[in-house]
Amino acid sequence: MIQSRLPTGLLAVDPRKPEKYSMQKACAILLAGGLVAFPTETVYGLGANALDERAVARIFAAKGRPADNPLIVHFAAAARLNPFFKRLPPMAWLLAERFWPGPLTLVLKNDYGFSAAVTGGLGTVAVRVPAHPVALALLGALGVPVAAPSANVSGRPSPTTAAHVLDDLEGRIDLVLDGGPAWLGVESTVLDLTGERPVLLRPGGVTLQQLEAVVGPVSLDPAVNDPAWAESENEGESESKQPRSPGMKYTHYAPKARVLLFDGADSAGVAAKILAEAAALTGAGQRVGILACRDHESSYREQGYDVIAAGWREDPAPLAASLYEALRCFDRIPVDVILAEGVPARGLGLAVMNRLFKAAGGNVVKV
Repeated sequence: MIQSRLPTGLLAVDPRKPEKYSMQKACAILLAGGLVAFPTETVYGLGANALDERAVARIFAAKGRPADNPLIVHFAAAARLNPFFKRLPPMAWLLAERFWPGPLTLVLKNDYGFSAAVTGGLGTVAVRVPAHPVALALLGALGVPVAAPSANVSGRPSPTTAAHVLDDLEGRIDLVLDGGPAWLGVESTVLDLTGERPVLLRPGGVTLQQLEAVVGPVSLDPAVNDPAWAESENEGESESKQPRSPGMKYTHYAPKARVLLFDGADSAGVAAKILAEAAALTGAGQRVGILACRDHESSYREQGYDVIAAGWREDPAPLAASLYEALRCFDRIPVDVILAEGVPARGLGLAVMNRLFKAAGGNVVKV
Protein backbone atom coordinates (compact mmCIF):
# COMPACT_ATOMS: atom_id res chain seq x y z
CA MET A 1 0.00 0.00 0.00
CA ILE A 2 1.28 3.44 -0.92
CA GLN A 3 2.07 5.59 2.08
CA SER A 4 1.39 9.31 1.81
CA ARG A 5 4.49 11.44 1.90
CA LEU A 6 5.22 15.15 2.17
CA PRO A 7 4.38 17.00 0.07
CA THR A 8 1.18 15.59 -1.35
CA GLY A 9 1.37 15.37 -5.13
CA LEU A 10 -0.57 17.94 -7.15
CA LEU A 11 -1.49 17.51 -10.81
CA ALA A 12 -3.29 20.22 -12.77
CA VAL A 13 -5.73 18.67 -15.24
CA ASP A 14 -7.92 20.12 -17.97
CA PRO A 15 -11.42 20.14 -16.44
CA ARG A 16 -13.00 19.71 -19.89
CA LYS A 17 -10.67 17.08 -21.34
CA PRO A 18 -8.49 15.43 -18.67
CA GLU A 19 -5.08 14.31 -19.88
CA LYS A 20 -4.56 10.56 -20.20
CA TYR A 21 -1.23 10.67 -18.34
CA SER A 22 -2.83 12.28 -15.29
CA MET A 23 -5.59 9.68 -15.21
CA GLN A 24 -3.08 6.83 -15.52
CA LYS A 25 -1.01 8.18 -12.64
CA ALA A 26 -4.07 8.59 -10.42
CA CYS A 27 -5.31 5.10 -11.32
CA ALA A 28 -1.95 3.56 -10.43
CA ILE A 29 -2.11 5.14 -6.98
CA LEU A 30 -5.68 3.99 -6.37
CA LEU A 31 -5.02 0.42 -7.51
CA ALA A 32 -2.01 0.30 -5.17
CA GLY A 33 -4.18 1.25 -2.19
CA GLY A 34 -3.51 5.00 -2.16
CA LEU A 35 -5.75 8.03 -1.79
CA VAL A 36 -6.50 10.54 -4.57
CA ALA A 37 -8.54 13.72 -4.24
CA PHE A 38 -10.44 14.72 -7.37
CA PRO A 39 -13.04 17.30 -8.42
CA THR A 40 -16.71 16.52 -8.83
CA GLU A 41 -19.46 18.91 -9.82
CA THR A 42 -20.40 19.26 -6.13
CA VAL A 43 -17.17 19.37 -4.07
CA TYR A 44 -13.77 17.65 -4.18
CA GLY A 45 -13.89 13.99 -3.19
CA LEU A 46 -11.25 11.88 -1.45
CA GLY A 47 -11.15 8.59 -3.33
CA ALA A 48 -10.02 5.07 -2.55
CA ASN A 49 -10.67 1.77 -4.32
CA ALA A 50 -14.06 0.82 -2.89
CA LEU A 51 -13.19 -2.89 -3.13
CA ASP A 52 -9.98 -2.51 -1.07
CA GLU A 53 -10.92 -2.43 2.60
CA ARG A 54 -7.45 -1.31 3.75
CA ALA A 55 -7.48 1.57 1.29
CA VAL A 56 -10.94 2.64 2.44
CA ALA A 57 -9.70 2.59 6.04
CA ARG A 58 -7.06 5.14 5.03
CA ILE A 59 -9.82 7.60 4.15
CA PHE A 60 -11.07 7.52 7.75
CA ALA A 61 -7.54 7.93 9.11
CA ALA A 62 -6.72 10.85 6.80
CA LYS A 63 -9.96 12.71 7.57
CA GLY A 64 -10.32 11.77 11.23
CA ARG A 65 -13.77 10.51 10.25
CA PRO A 66 -16.01 8.54 12.64
CA ALA A 67 -16.14 4.88 11.62
CA ASP A 68 -19.96 4.72 11.56
CA ASN A 69 -20.25 7.55 9.00
CA PRO A 70 -20.94 5.81 5.65
CA LEU A 71 -19.22 6.68 2.37
CA ILE A 72 -20.61 7.19 -1.14
CA VAL A 73 -19.47 4.77 -3.83
CA HIS A 74 -18.88 6.46 -7.19
CA PHE A 75 -19.37 4.74 -10.55
CA ALA A 76 -18.48 5.79 -14.10
CA ALA A 77 -21.98 5.01 -15.43
CA ALA A 78 -25.30 3.62 -14.23
CA ALA A 79 -24.73 0.39 -16.16
CA ARG A 80 -21.64 -0.32 -14.03
CA LEU A 81 -23.85 -0.86 -10.98
CA ASN A 82 -25.25 -4.10 -12.44
CA PRO A 83 -22.54 -6.50 -11.16
CA PHE A 84 -22.97 -5.18 -7.62
CA PHE A 85 -26.75 -5.43 -7.19
CA LYS A 86 -29.10 -8.38 -7.62
CA ARG A 87 -31.94 -6.17 -8.77
CA LEU A 88 -32.13 -2.40 -8.74
CA PRO A 89 -35.53 -0.90 -7.89
CA PRO A 90 -37.36 0.45 -10.98
CA MET A 91 -37.40 3.83 -9.25
CA ALA A 92 -33.58 3.81 -9.21
CA TRP A 93 -33.47 3.44 -12.99
CA LEU A 94 -35.98 6.28 -13.42
CA LEU A 95 -33.87 8.56 -11.25
CA ALA A 96 -30.61 7.48 -12.90
CA GLU A 97 -32.02 8.21 -16.35
CA ARG A 98 -33.12 11.68 -15.25
CA PHE A 99 -30.29 12.80 -12.98
CA TRP A 100 -27.11 10.79 -13.73
CA PRO A 101 -24.44 11.82 -14.26
CA GLY A 102 -25.26 14.40 -11.64
CA PRO A 103 -25.54 15.40 -7.97
CA LEU A 104 -27.86 12.63 -6.78
CA THR A 105 -26.86 9.78 -4.46
CA LEU A 106 -29.13 6.76 -4.07
CA VAL A 107 -29.13 4.54 -0.96
CA LEU A 108 -29.73 0.90 -1.97
CA LYS A 109 -29.57 -2.51 -0.32
CA ASN A 110 -25.98 -3.74 -0.10
CA ASP A 111 -26.40 -6.83 -2.27
CA TYR A 112 -22.73 -7.13 -3.25
CA GLY A 113 -21.39 -6.93 0.24
CA PHE A 114 -19.39 -3.71 0.22
CA SER A 115 -17.31 -3.68 3.39
CA ALA A 116 -18.50 -2.24 6.69
CA ALA A 117 -15.86 0.45 6.25
CA VAL A 118 -17.77 1.68 3.20
CA THR A 119 -21.29 1.25 4.57
CA GLY A 120 -20.72 2.35 8.17
CA GLY A 121 -21.86 -1.11 9.21
CA LEU A 122 -25.28 -0.71 7.63
CA GLY A 123 -27.03 -3.13 5.30
CA THR A 124 -27.25 -0.39 2.69
CA VAL A 125 -24.80 1.39 0.41
CA ALA A 126 -24.90 4.89 -1.11
CA VAL A 127 -24.03 5.20 -4.82
CA ARG A 128 -23.84 7.88 -7.48
CA VAL A 129 -22.46 8.79 -10.92
CA PRO A 130 -20.78 12.23 -10.77
CA ALA A 131 -21.03 14.72 -13.63
CA HIS A 132 -17.54 16.25 -13.61
CA PRO A 133 -15.40 15.26 -16.64
CA VAL A 134 -12.34 14.63 -14.44
CA ALA A 135 -14.27 12.35 -12.09
CA LEU A 136 -15.82 10.45 -15.00
CA ALA A 137 -12.47 10.07 -16.77
CA LEU A 138 -10.85 8.75 -13.59
CA LEU A 139 -13.65 6.29 -12.85
CA GLY A 140 -13.80 5.13 -16.44
CA ALA A 141 -10.07 4.50 -16.63
CA LEU A 142 -9.92 2.78 -13.23
CA GLY A 143 -12.58 0.19 -13.91
CA VAL A 144 -13.58 -0.29 -10.26
CA PRO A 145 -15.89 1.86 -8.11
CA VAL A 146 -14.38 4.53 -5.88
CA ALA A 147 -15.47 5.28 -2.31
CA ALA A 148 -15.20 9.01 -1.78
CA PRO A 149 -16.38 11.41 0.92
CA SER A 150 -15.49 15.09 0.72
CA ALA A 151 -11.72 15.71 0.75
CA ASN A 152 -11.44 17.65 4.00
CA VAL A 153 -10.73 17.05 7.66
CA SER A 154 -13.94 15.72 9.20
CA GLY A 155 -16.17 18.51 10.47
CA ARG A 156 -14.53 21.27 8.42
CA PRO A 157 -16.17 23.08 5.48
CA SER A 158 -16.11 20.87 2.40
CA PRO A 159 -13.47 21.68 -0.25
CA THR A 160 -14.46 23.25 -3.55
CA THR A 161 -10.89 23.83 -4.80
CA ALA A 162 -7.64 21.87 -4.79
CA ALA A 163 -6.19 24.52 -2.45
CA HIS A 164 -8.88 23.71 0.13
CA VAL A 165 -7.91 20.02 -0.06
CA LEU A 166 -4.25 20.79 0.54
CA ASP A 167 -5.12 23.15 3.41
CA ASP A 168 -6.67 20.21 5.25
CA LEU A 169 -4.95 17.07 3.97
CA GLU A 170 -1.40 18.01 2.91
CA GLY A 171 0.83 15.05 3.72
CA ARG A 172 -2.11 12.77 4.59
CA ILE A 173 -3.00 11.70 1.04
CA ASP A 174 -1.06 10.77 -2.08
CA LEU A 175 -2.35 13.01 -4.87
CA VAL A 176 -4.72 15.87 -5.68
CA LEU A 177 -6.08 16.27 -9.19
CA ASP A 178 -6.63 20.00 -9.65
CA GLY A 179 -9.50 20.47 -12.09
CA GLY A 180 -10.43 23.97 -10.98
CA PRO A 181 -13.32 24.97 -8.72
CA ALA A 182 -16.32 22.68 -8.26
CA TRP A 183 -19.22 24.58 -9.76
CA LEU A 184 -22.22 23.50 -7.66
CA GLY A 185 -20.58 23.99 -4.27
CA VAL A 186 -22.81 21.81 -2.05
CA GLU A 187 -22.81 18.04 -1.85
CA SER A 188 -25.14 15.67 -3.67
CA THR A 189 -28.72 15.04 -2.66
CA VAL A 190 -29.05 11.68 -0.87
CA LEU A 191 -32.25 9.69 -1.40
CA ASP A 192 -33.00 6.41 0.41
CA LEU A 193 -34.81 3.91 -1.81
CA THR A 194 -34.80 0.94 0.58
CA GLY A 195 -38.26 1.53 2.08
CA GLU A 196 -41.81 1.70 0.78
CA ARG A 197 -41.47 5.43 0.11
CA PRO A 198 -38.32 7.35 -0.89
CA VAL A 199 -36.78 9.38 1.94
CA LEU A 200 -34.62 12.46 1.48
CA LEU A 201 -31.66 12.03 3.84
CA ARG A 202 -29.63 15.03 2.70
CA PRO A 203 -30.71 17.90 0.43
CA GLY A 204 -28.26 18.90 -2.28
CA GLY A 205 -27.90 19.75 -5.94
CA VAL A 206 -31.08 17.93 -7.00
CA THR A 207 -34.03 19.62 -5.31
CA LEU A 208 -36.95 17.99 -3.54
CA GLN A 209 -39.27 19.40 -6.19
CA GLN A 210 -37.21 17.85 -9.00
CA LEU A 211 -37.28 14.46 -7.27
CA GLU A 212 -41.02 14.52 -6.69
CA ALA A 213 -41.60 15.40 -10.34
CA VAL A 214 -40.07 12.00 -11.20
CA VAL A 215 -41.08 9.65 -8.35
CA GLY A 216 -43.99 11.34 -6.58
CA PRO A 217 -44.10 12.14 -2.83
CA VAL A 218 -40.76 12.04 -0.98
CA SER A 219 -40.48 12.00 2.82
CA LEU A 220 -37.94 14.16 4.64
CA ASP A 221 -35.74 12.55 7.26
CA PRO A 222 -35.84 14.46 10.60
CA ALA A 223 -32.12 15.25 10.28
CA VAL A 224 -32.77 17.51 7.28
CA ASN A 225 -34.42 20.24 9.35
CA ASP A 226 -33.28 19.33 12.86
CA PRO A 227 -29.55 19.96 13.35
CA ALA A 228 -29.62 18.38 16.83
CA TRP A 229 -31.00 15.05 15.57
CA ALA A 230 -28.60 12.15 16.00
CA GLU A 231 -25.78 14.38 17.29
CA SER A 232 -25.28 12.35 20.47
CA GLU A 233 -22.30 10.02 20.47
CA ASN A 234 -23.09 8.55 23.89
CA GLU A 235 -22.93 4.80 24.35
CA GLY A 236 -26.27 3.08 24.32
CA GLU A 237 -27.84 5.31 21.65
CA SER A 238 -30.51 3.50 19.68
CA GLU A 239 -29.67 2.02 16.30
CA SER A 240 -32.17 4.42 14.72
CA LYS A 241 -29.73 7.24 15.37
CA GLN A 242 -26.95 5.65 13.36
CA PRO A 243 -26.42 7.90 10.32
CA ARG A 244 -27.78 6.43 7.09
CA SER A 245 -25.97 9.00 4.98
CA PRO A 246 -22.98 11.33 5.15
CA GLY A 247 -23.84 14.68 6.74
CA MET A 248 -26.56 13.33 9.05
CA LYS A 249 -24.54 13.06 12.26
CA TYR A 250 -21.63 14.87 13.93
CA THR A 251 -20.51 18.44 13.36
CA HIS A 252 -20.15 19.30 9.69
CA TYR A 253 -19.12 22.25 7.53
CA ALA A 254 -17.87 24.20 10.55
CA PRO A 255 -15.32 27.04 10.32
CA LYS A 256 -13.10 27.95 13.26
CA ALA A 257 -15.32 30.86 14.29
CA ARG A 258 -18.64 30.43 16.04
CA VAL A 259 -21.60 30.65 13.65
CA LEU A 260 -25.03 32.12 14.40
CA LEU A 261 -27.73 31.53 11.78
CA PHE A 262 -30.58 34.05 11.46
CA ASP A 263 -33.75 32.55 10.00
CA GLY A 264 -37.00 34.28 9.18
CA ALA A 265 -39.46 35.10 6.41
CA ASP A 266 -39.08 38.87 6.90
CA SER A 267 -35.89 39.75 5.00
CA ALA A 268 -35.66 43.27 6.41
CA GLY A 269 -36.28 41.97 9.92
CA VAL A 270 -33.46 39.43 9.55
CA ALA A 271 -31.06 42.15 8.41
CA ALA A 272 -32.04 44.42 11.31
CA LYS A 273 -31.53 41.60 13.82
CA ILE A 274 -28.10 40.80 12.36
CA LEU A 275 -27.04 44.45 12.59
CA ALA A 276 -28.19 44.65 16.23
CA GLU A 277 -26.35 41.44 17.14
CA ALA A 278 -23.24 42.59 15.29
CA ALA A 279 -23.21 45.88 17.21
CA ALA A 280 -23.55 44.07 20.55
CA LEU A 281 -20.77 41.60 19.73
CA THR A 282 -18.45 44.34 18.44
CA GLY A 283 -19.11 46.31 21.62
CA ALA A 284 -18.02 43.25 23.59
CA GLY A 285 -14.69 43.22 21.73
CA GLN A 286 -15.38 40.47 19.20
CA ARG A 287 -14.60 40.70 15.49
CA VAL A 288 -17.71 39.97 13.48
CA GLY A 289 -18.07 38.57 9.98
CA ILE A 290 -21.38 38.57 8.11
CA LEU A 291 -22.30 35.93 5.52
CA ALA A 292 -25.18 37.22 3.47
CA CYS A 293 -27.10 37.40 0.25
CA ARG A 294 -26.71 40.57 -1.78
CA ASP A 295 -30.14 41.90 -0.77
CA HIS A 296 -28.78 43.74 2.30
CA GLU A 297 -25.03 43.68 1.58
CA SER A 298 -24.65 47.46 1.43
CA SER A 299 -26.28 48.04 4.83
CA TYR A 300 -23.80 45.64 6.45
CA ARG A 301 -20.79 47.14 4.70
CA GLU A 302 -21.81 50.67 5.67
CA GLN A 303 -21.28 49.68 9.30
CA GLY A 304 -17.74 48.50 8.59
CA TYR A 305 -18.21 44.76 9.10
CA ASP A 306 -16.32 42.03 7.23
CA VAL A 307 -18.96 40.89 4.73
CA ILE A 308 -19.01 38.07 2.20
CA ALA A 309 -22.12 38.15 0.03
CA ALA A 310 -23.33 36.09 -2.91
CA GLY A 311 -26.64 35.32 -4.54
CA TRP A 312 -30.06 36.62 -3.52
CA ARG A 313 -32.69 35.29 -1.13
CA GLU A 314 -34.79 34.13 -4.04
CA ASP A 315 -31.77 32.87 -6.03
CA PRO A 316 -29.32 31.18 -3.63
CA ALA A 317 -27.36 29.25 -6.30
CA PRO A 318 -24.37 31.69 -6.20
CA LEU A 319 -24.39 31.50 -2.40
CA ALA A 320 -24.38 27.69 -2.56
CA ALA A 321 -21.44 27.74 -4.97
CA SER A 322 -19.37 30.00 -2.71
CA LEU A 323 -20.61 28.90 0.72
CA TYR A 324 -17.64 26.76 1.79
CA GLU A 325 -15.10 29.18 0.30
CA ALA A 326 -16.73 31.96 2.33
CA LEU A 327 -16.53 29.98 5.58
CA ARG A 328 -12.87 29.23 4.93
CA CYS A 329 -12.24 32.89 4.05
CA PHE A 330 -13.55 33.98 7.44
CA ASP A 331 -10.97 31.60 8.97
CA ARG A 332 -8.24 33.51 7.15
CA ILE A 333 -9.41 37.01 8.11
CA PRO A 334 -9.97 35.83 10.96
CA VAL A 335 -13.21 36.62 12.81
CA ASP A 336 -14.56 35.49 16.16
CA VAL A 337 -18.21 35.15 15.16
CA ILE A 338 -19.96 34.68 11.82
CA LEU A 339 -23.52 35.96 11.53
CA ALA A 340 -25.15 34.05 8.67
CA GLU A 341 -28.25 35.27 6.86
CA GLY A 342 -30.70 32.48 6.12
CA VAL A 343 -32.58 31.92 2.87
CA PRO A 344 -36.01 30.39 2.21
CA ALA A 345 -35.71 26.60 2.63
CA ARG A 346 -37.09 25.65 -0.78
CA GLY A 347 -35.38 24.52 -3.95
CA LEU A 348 -31.61 24.77 -3.58
CA GLY A 349 -32.24 26.93 -0.51
CA LEU A 350 -33.11 23.77 1.45
CA ALA A 351 -29.56 22.48 0.89
CA VAL A 352 -28.03 25.85 1.80
CA MET A 353 -30.01 26.05 5.02
CA ASN A 354 -29.17 22.44 5.92
CA ARG A 355 -25.45 23.23 5.61
CA LEU A 356 -25.78 26.46 7.58
CA PHE A 357 -27.76 24.69 10.34
CA LYS A 358 -24.93 22.16 10.64
CA ALA A 359 -22.17 24.81 10.49
CA ALA A 360 -23.94 26.71 13.27
CA GLY A 361 -24.26 23.58 15.39
CA GLY A 362 -27.93 24.33 15.92
CA ASN A 363 -27.37 27.94 17.05
CA VAL A 364 -30.32 29.51 15.21
CA VAL A 365 -31.92 32.90 15.89
CA LYS A 366 -35.55 32.89 14.76
CA VAL A 367 -36.72 36.28 13.51
